[in-house]
Amino acid sequence: MFFFEIDPCLQAYSDAALQKIQPVFRRIEQTTEYNQQKVLRAFIDHRVSESHFTDSTGYGYGDRGRETLDAVFAQSMGAESALVRHSFACGTHTLTVALFGVLRPGDVMLSVTGLPYDTIQPTIGISGEQGRGSLRDFGVEYRQVDLRADGSVNLEAIEQALHTEKIKLVYIQRSRGYSLRPSLSVEKIGEIARMVHQCSDAIVFVDNCYGEFVQQTEPTQLGADLIAGSLIKNPGGGVARNGGYIAGRADLVELCAYRMTTPGLGAEVGATLGQNRNLFMGLFHAPHVTGEALKTAAFAAALFEEMGYIAAPASNEARYDIIQALCLRDAQTLVAFCRGLQSGSPVDAFVTPEPWDMPGYDSRVIMAAGAFILGSSIELSADAPLREPYAVWMQGGLNFHSAKIGVLLAAQQVLRSKGGSV
Repeated sequence: MFFFEIDPCLQAYSDAALQKIQPVFRRIEQTTEYNQQKVLRAFIDHRVSESHFTDSTGYGYGDRGRETLDAVFAQSMGAESALVRHSFACGTHTLTVALFGVLRPGDVMLSVTGLPYDTIQPTIGISGEQGRGSLRDFGVEYRQVDLRADGSVNLEAIEQALHTEKIKLVYIQRSRGYSLRPSLSVEKIGEIARMVHQCSDAIVFVDNCYGEFVQQTEPTQLGADLIAGSLIKNPGGGVARNGGYIAGRADLVELCAYRMTTPGLGAEVGATLGQNRNLFMGLFHAPHVTGEALKTAAFAAALFEEMGYIAAPASNEARYDIIQALCLRDAQTLVAFCRGLQSGSPVDAFVTPEPWDMPGYDSRVIMAAGAFILGSSIELSADAPLREPYAVWMQGGLNFHSAKIGVLLAAQQVLRSKGGSV
């Protein structure tokens, strides 16, 4: 390495890992090129110009940039309509707006990918205190179909649940969350959507976080009615400072807009306050940056496989999100990994991560995140709840060459925590 001291043993692991994943890198680059052209086509078709970057204040009426951004984003996602706003505080907030937008008292939502991600559980009302405004508090009931033992979707159980009672919304979490189950491909989501629509008139809603631009299609192109995600993940390209998006059927997006602001106003209001340029630029960079994050994940998987650890997905497996889980076996190794990764970050490399009781999680969590955008998980970061199976979930990497150093320093710290051997 030019500027970093890497143990010769680890460098040998790195060289072997890179050699092994060259075919994987070629597949990623093909997808990146396709998606980059798709986004460029949307920009050109909607005649994006400097005038769309002008800020609006107050009510934000007639903000052409905001309206054009929605249209460009919708085309990029293969959706009828989209709602892209910097005012969404995070991905969980965006998902919450979407759920409250389309669900009403007495409705039943059905999660078909098992227990949803930790932070959305209080929104649904399956964790947290009652009386704080969850869907459950407003009379929305929750049902769940667990995944099979191998992590696959149980289509037979979903069909049975749809025939047992009237379901208003089927909830699909594309990414794995804090589990080792496989992430869902767009094709698998399409299969679920087809079956749901054959059996009922339920809305198919996808938590699309971490999955945008990983494949050449999005869930809205294969039957999902509504998708939502965060702009400080894939679709913000590392440029968006905050925000989220909702995309899908125009009538459903409109309902979500009414929840976001107020009935009767919806998407017609909301000052952009000078954020349009960042959101446009972030979307434009998103396919390339997502590709860099995928390369980083594949490299981390291959490197830790060389070191004798289990990676999920494995280095040669197909990828349907940017998350890479590494099974590190014990809490000490989790902490070592996160501290090593932090030391290779462009921001706050001098900080030492410590486990803490993070709001929204049921166990102590350690995180590594030296990002330009606070909390951005399209930038190189890692989360590890200190509980079984003692896995770390790593994601992001604005460019592979710097992210590779972060991964190598994480691996080196792991080696040192083991006394120099795995």
